[in-house]
Amino acid sequence: MTVKPATPPIPDIAQVAAAPSGTVIGDRHWYAIRVFYEDTDAAGIVYYANYLKFIERARTEMMRLLDFEHSQIRDSEGINWTVRRCAIDYRSPARLDDRILVESRIVALGGASLDIEQLVRSAEGKLLASALLKLACMHANGRPARLPQGLRKRLQTAESAPFTPQSASKST
Repeated sequence: MTVKPATPPIPDIAQVAAAPSGTVIGDRHWYAIRVFYEDTDAAGIVYYANYLKFIERARTEMMRLLDFEHSQIRDSEGINWTVRRCAIDYRSPARLDDRILVESRIVALGGASLDIEQLVRSAEGKLLASALLKLACMHANGRPARLPQGLRKRLQTAESAPFTPQSASKST
């Protein structure tokens, strides 16, 4: 799988933080997070596993902006997301009270999966961590499930070109 280098302009963190679910600019979703004491280790830097929590929150809010909340998909379609693969590279530490941005971009869509690149950046744009994930759509019984058609349309738009979450009506 080939990932295009991510070189977008970094949005103003105050603008991103003002929107509870983050904001979409072009083909990327941006989500702002403040590093709390609970996120850090004894040295005051973000504990490595918490980056996974940060990117999970950003993915959840991206789906919310696309009108496909996790609970809604579970209740209406009987399907859930599971992380099939996660590769993360830690570049530089975030520290207590830092404001950080999570940048999410759809890389590829499969029949029952999607690949997403997520970058964690400082408010100034410095790359702190990069992650590449494959998410699988699963039925409650653990068997693969095809992406709901309405979600597929939204994700294809997000993958290929700038999108606005309000641009398409919700359908499944």
